[in-house]
Amino acid sequence: MQPTYTHIPDLLAQMPDIPPDSILSRTFYQDDGAKFILFGFAAGQELSEHTASVPAILHFLKGEARIKLGSDELDAHPGAWAHLPPHLPHSVFAKTDVIMLLAMLS
Repeated sequence: MQPTYTHIPDLLAQMPDIPPDSILSRTFYQDDGAKFILFGFAAGQELSEHTASVPAILHFLKGEARIKLGSDELDAHPGAWAHLPPHLPHSVFAKTDVIMLLAMLS
């Protein structure tokens, strides 16, 4: 029996246009070990500080953002990647329109 797999040829195409003053999220894959969510932020939008009970990975695909991880403030550009342990306070502020991939690991 051949294992099943998922292939998405263009991840950015999974995100519809981001309306002004909005944040969109779209879960595009989930299994017993992980959940993958695309976030689209209009410029100026913010995901305020919060924590997650599971490890998470942020991967920025498009745009410019400022992220806060614990007490550190960092810039994020396309290609930026961060692993967050459980319960780390974090936030995201979109300087421009941003598309970010969030992986929540279980």
